[in-house]
Formats: sequence, C-alpha cells, structure tokens
Amino acid sequence: MSYGLMKKTTATVAAILCATASFANPYEKFEGTTLVVSWPALAHFSAAEALVDEFTEETGIEVEIDALQYLKLRDRQILEMSKPEGEYDVVSWVVMWKGEYVSKGLLTPLSQFFTSGSLVDPQYDIDDVAGAYLQNGGVVGGKKGYMPGVSGALYGIPFGAETSILAYRKDIFEEQGIEVPTTYDELAAVMTKLHDAGIPALTSRGKTGHQVTAGWLLHLAPLGGKIFDDEWNPVVNSPEAVKAAEFMRHVAKTGPVGIETFGFGEAAAAFLQGDAAMHLDTLKIAAMSRNPSLSKIDGKVGYALHPVGTRCGSETGGFAMGIPANAPNREAAFLFIQYLTNKAGDQRMVELGGDPVRISTLQNNTEGFDDYPIVAEQLPCADPDWRPLIPEWNEINIDVLGQALTQVITTDDPIQPIMDKANEELRAIMEREGYYTWATYRAAQ
Repeated sequence: MSYGLMKKTTATVAAILCATASFANPYEKFEGTTLVVSWPALAHFSAAEALVDEFTEETGIEVEIDALQYLKLRDRQILEMSKPEGEYDVVSWVVMWKGEYVSKGLLTPLSQFFTSGSLVDPQYDIDDVAGAYLQNGGVVGGKKGYMPGVSGALYGIPFGAETSILAYRKDIFEEQGIEVPTTYDELAAVMTKLHDAGIPALTSRGKTGHQVTAGWLLHLAPLGGKIFDDEWNPVVNSPEAVKAAEFMRHVAKTGPVGIETFGFGEAAAAFLQGDAAMHLDTLKIAAMSRNPSLSKIDGKVGYALHPVGTRCGSETGGFAMGIPANAPNREAAFLFIQYLTNKAGDQRMVELGGDPVRISTLQNNTEGFDDYPIVAEQLPCADPDWRPLIPEWNEINIDVLGQALTQVITTDDPIQPIMDKANEELRAIMEREGYYTWATYRAAQ
C-alpha cells in the first residue's frame, strides 16, 4: 500500500471513529440549550425539580421551569402556544385540556420523535407505561375523540397521572369492628355506622363548580352512569346518575362538617388531620399521608380498591407532558420528557416522593408502599370515559353540573328534577356546538 493510500485510509477510519463518537452521546448536540417548561405548582412537580437538576447535570441541557397554580395554567399555555413561535418547549396539561389543545393545532404529535433512532432510547419501553394513564392523558382522536381507538394519536406522556383508591383509618375500623367495604352498598352501610358512632365518615370535594362535580364523578362511573351516550345524548338524569347524586347527598350528611366548601385540598386535609375516617379520591392521598408536614395519621392508613357498584370504574385524571407545535427546541424537549418518564426517572420520582406512571415501578416498590399493589390492581378498572374530555367540558363541569350538584348536597330537594334540568342544559350546549349535526342530517335523508 502506498503512503498516500495509507494516509487516506487512516484519515477515513479516523473520520468514521469521530463520527461514531459524535453519536455516542445522544445529548451532546443539545448541550447548552435552554428548555422552558410550563407545569403546575403541585407536589409531584415540585418533587420533580431534583430530577430536572440531575437531567441538566447529566446532559448539559438547561431547564427553566414556569410553575403556575394549575387553574391558571391553561390560559397561560394557550396564549403562549398560539404565537408563531412560543417560549415553551414542554407543557404539562390536565387531561381535560388535551382535546382542545389538539383541535387548535397547539401540540406536536410525538410519533415523529419515536421514529428517530438517535432520540429514542431502545430501553424506554413505552408499553410499560400504564395504559390507562397513557390513553387518558396523551392520546387524542380515538373513540369520541378522547378514548382508546385505532384512530388515536399520541401527543403526550403521563406525568403526575392518577386513578382513585380508597384510603381508610385502620385503627378506627378495628375499634368499630368494620370490614373494609368492597361494594357501594357496603360503603354506604359503613358510612352510616360511622356517623351513628359520632365519627365523620367519608370526606369529599363539594365546593360549587368543578370540585363538587369531581366528587360526584367518583361515584358515577362505578354505579354505571355516564355523562353522554355514544350519540352525545346527555344522560345525567339516568337512574344510575341519580343514584350517584343520592350517594353524594349521603356523603355530605355523614361526612365531616363543611363538605359543601371543600376543594381537593380541604377534603384531603380532613382525612390527613384525623377529621374523617375515609378518603375516596386520587391515589395522591397515599404520598400525602406519608408526609409529616401534611399528615397526623402516618402509619394508621390502609388502602383498598375503589368499591364496585354495578361495575368497577375508578378515576382517570391528572397530568401529561407534551411539546407545543411552536416550541423552539422540540428534539431536546423530547429528550427531557423521555428522561423524566423512563424507568430510571420513574423510579427516581418514587424516591423523591412523586407518583410513578409505570407498571414495573409499582411492582418493584411494594415494600414500604402499601398503596402500590392496590394501584396496580386498580388500573385495569380505570374508566377512560370517566368524564368527557371535550372542549365544552369546562362549561358543563362548572356552569351546569357544578350548580346542580351543589343543590343536591345542600338541600333536601328531590334529586330527579334537579338532574332533569341539568340534562336539558347539557343538551342545549351540545346542540349549540353542533354535536347533533350528523343525526339531524341522517334524519332528513
């Protein structure tokens, strides 16, 4: 081999090695990038800040967090994502907002990133992410536009997602000789027994608006009710829906004083401070119960599946993360989301006091976390149609159901007429928004 050819060959090999080295670190080309992340000022996300710092240390990608009270988050995000180019690289949304964000073209489909071998960690294992969380928070376009289906597309990854479980005071149940309820009939009987013994039974959200609606929804699903049928006809005055409203009234009468003023925080505090024997709501109560700055009852709490009515049907809710369509650093944003939600990141969130989204994390951390086996068993019953994730939900949730259900829990008025009126108001909203256009068209043919 001539010297010239040898020199050329050596240079070629060196170039290949350099090129290979340049791809050995998937984060290297983004080093020095600054991501701006919009998420809620809630406990799970506060805990995640340590993981964000670790992400920056490992990758060289800086992160600025814009944390807002979650009820203010939507308006701020829509304003920013509607600009030709926004400031946010990552946004975290409440599951109710996903349909609106996609319908307005504000989110980037994640499929384009999952096709990139340089971005996707082969060990990420998206199938390990709880299916109920993934569908509820991140998939848009399936049945009804928000439920599972072959027409659905992935826009977000769950982070801070949740379902509902029953938390109860083991010491009170033992003292009163009460078995943990597994059905709604048993739960109602336990509530009555505790109330008769002078013990506030089940705490609940009850404040007018979206809080009281959330309280009612927790019972609507397992009791067999829905908000709409498959043709978008409202059915909040069905026998099942009325039964759920009757149960809410029983909760208010047998629970701690002040339920009609309780948001989630107040309802949780009643349980954590020892002023209620049961809490039937998000799984986040478990981490809160272990937190000495919030709880007086650590070590006294047991966990059980959400009781069954005519079917099992626990909550689907919480948050997911995705990338705005106008994000300036979309590939780096994907790496950030992947880092926080991969198996190591999910495990780290457990260590930091957050809530995991992976089945393997739940299964690998049963020691010391009595709620994890319950959550893993509960997730297959999480109802993807627990509430309609449509743009009109905010109005329905607050202005219609939130008013009707306040009347249910604060008066002794007959419940059926209250729910009949709410049903009529829901139909008027859906008519106004064109949901019956196709039915009218077909009827005219």
